[in-house]
Amino acid sequence: MAANNGKAIVQVNSGCAGGATVHFSLQGKGGVRKSVVASWLAQYFRSKELCVTCIDTDPVNATLTQFKDLNAEHLNVLKAGGINEKQFDVLVERVCSHDGIYVVDTGATTFVPLWHYMLEHQLFHFLVAQGRRVFVHLIVTGGQGMQDTLAGFKRVAETAPDKSIIVWLNEYFGEVERDGKRFEDLQLAREFASKVAGAVLVRERNRNTFGDDIKLMLQDYLTFDAAIQSKEFGLVSKQRLTIVRRDLFDQLDSLALLS
Repeated sequence: MAANNGKAIVQVNSGCAGGATVHFSLQGKGGVRKSVVASWLAQYFRSKELCVTCIDTDPVNATLTQFKDLNAEHLNVLKAGGINEKQFDVLVERVCSHDGIYVVDTGATTFVPLWHYMLEHQLFHFLVAQGRRVFVHLIVTGGQGMQDTLAGFKRVAETAPDKSIIVWLNEYFGEVERDGKRFEDLQLAREFASKVAGAVLVRERNRNTFGDDIKLMLQDYLTFDAAIQSKEFGLVSKQRLTIVRRDLFDQLDSLALLS
């Protein structure tokens, strides 16, 4: 993991071509697996043998940096107990200077200042002018957190460009539905349909089998590949993890994020 003193991210990608794409994992509510989504994105792009840089901007729980195989860098945005938005300049400079895929994990505390920074500096248009593409990955959960995550979706969708949002429907806390309507049928989703480039369903599976294996993998901050190669998992557990990985990666393939 590259060290960061708040002034610069020092690790440089080499041998990357074809411009840069930035993927932000965002949500104002904590505990909805933003960092897990970021880690899965990074693993997906690495499975395509692409240059991937992972950056963790969470000042409280830098979860992404704990996935050792991802070599995530921590961008320190704290200053005097608050968020120093100017530190986001470091991230933008990095993206504009080096090619490759960038996966940026954010914390609940950086959600509002980062989004404000992006809008204030018209970063979507700026990065496109620099030959970069930007996607925002928003997690929407079922259960008690559904209202809060829908509010986070609305906040971003109101000001995001068309086809810039990937919605991750996380069923871990329950099915993502209200009054018998799935997310895509909700009034909110229909209202902002033009902003959504696609969706990924994180299916709720048997918690005693698939659930336990995923839980152990995440508790140990392992990638799918590391868990499948680990002696800590039996053959059937590895098969279950392979099924989950294939499902997620197939869905990401269908979004044509690399085109």
